[in-house]
Amino acid sequence: MRGRTVTPPPRAAVPQPQGRAWQAVASLLAVLALVGLALPPDTLAWTRETAGQPARWFTPVAVHLSVLHLLANAAGLLLLALLGRAVALPPAAAVAWLSAWPLTHLSLVLAPGLMRYGGLSGVLHAGAAVAAVFMLAMPVRRQRLLGAALAAGLTFKLHSENFWVAPLQEHPGWGFPVAVISHATGAVAGSGAALVALGWRRLRRFPATSG
Repeated sequence: MRGRTVTPPPRAAVPQPQGRAWQAVASLLAVLALVGLALPPDTLAWTRETAGQPARWFTPVAVHLSVLHLLANAAGLLLLALLGRAVALPPAAAVAWLSAWPLTHLSLVLAPGLMRYGGLSGVLHAGAAVAAVFMLAMPVRRQRLLGAALAAGLTFKLHSENFWVAPLQEHPGWGFPVAVISHATGAVAGSGAALVALGWRRLRRFPATSG
C-alpha cells in the first residue's frame, strides 16, 4: 500500500507587536524624567547660556519643576504610547520622534525672553505632531480621520496659546511660567521630521531608475 503524504495544516499567523519602537521612545523619555529627579536641575535644563551645547538639546526632558508638572507630562506620555500601539505607528515614526527631540530645544534660542527651560511638554507636542502626520498617511480611513482630528486639535491648541505674542505665560496652579513656545517648536520639529521620514520611506520603496 502506497503511503500518502499528509500536509500539515498551515500555522496561524502570529500577530506581531505593533508600535514597539514608538513605545521604546516613550519609555526612554519616562526613564529620563524619573532619573532627573535625583540630579541637579541646573545641569540638565536648557538655558540661553548653554544653548550651544548639544547635550542640552536632550537633557531638558529630565527637568520638572513640581510634582504636578511631572504627573501632567507623564499622563501625556502615556497617552502617546497607547496611541502608538493602537494605530501601529511604524519604526519610522519613532525615528522621526527621536529626531524632533533635540530640534525642539535647539529652536528655543529663537524665543525672546526665554532664559531657562525644562520639561517634557515640547517633546510631547513633537510626538503628537509626528503621530498626526503618520496617521494622515495611513491607508485605513479610520486612522486618517483620527490623524486629522489630532492635527486639528494640536493646531487649535497652539493657536489658542498665542505663543507668537507671549512665549512665556503665567497659568494659575502651575507655580511657574509656562514656556508655550516649546509647544510650537515641538510641533514644528515633529511635523518636519515626520514629513522627512515619510519621504525617505517612499524613496526607498520606489527607487529612481535610469532610462
